[in-house]
Amino acid sequence: MATIYTVHPENPQIRRIEEIKEALQNGAVMLYPTDTVYAIGCDLNVKSAVERVRRLKQLSNDKPLTFLCSSLSDIAQYAWVSDSSYRIMKSLIPGPYTFLLPATKLVPRLVMNPKRRTSGIRVPDHPVCQALLRALGNPIISTSAHLADENGKTPAVNLEQARLFDEFDTLVDIIVDDGNKPGFQVSTIVDMIGEEPVIVRKGLGWEAATSWASLVS
Repeated sequence: MATIYTVHPENPQIRRIEEIKEALQNGAVMLYPTDTVYAIGCDLNVKSAVERVRRLKQLSNDKPLTFLCSSLSDIAQYAWVSDSSYRIMKSLIPGPYTFLLPATKLVPRLVMNPKRRTSGIRVPDHPVCQALLRALGNPIISTSAHLADENGKTPAVNLEQARLFDEFDTLVDIIVDDGNKPGFQVSTIVDMIGEEPVIVRKGLGWEAATSWASLVS
């Protein structure tokens, strides 16, 4: 059974965050709240934990995993960001946006797209996520807590918190509970690989993301 850590949604308790950090560094996989949906996550740098997340989501190794960074300057360590991309991203983060970017050598192969060598990166607008990122000192894997059914399909369902926790109780090591209802809107995905940014999935806040035209010119 998973250990449940109850944390304050706005001012997460330092001791609780430290306990979660230590567990992540030791290979724990967690279910945790973000500014979009509840996510399955682990320490980016713990290979065994990343492999567990892939198995949970039934993801092959050619499917990249999104991870969270604490800031735009932090993203710059893990991805190549052009000047135009920087201006766009600066106007949107922190927030519900996943940016597809060319990965640097700091990104483990198990996380990136092996053919395009790209990664999906987010900077969440969520106090608990930010507290965990600061404590850990490196990115956290973040993939939505929607598991594929027996036919391999992933339903976009809005589970109540109790049902969500019950479903993952035996699948993860840690459940982080901030007392809020789980979100049901996924992030907006913006492909920043080409010359012009492209929205490849319309999620939360996608309308605001279309304002980049004035930033690029």
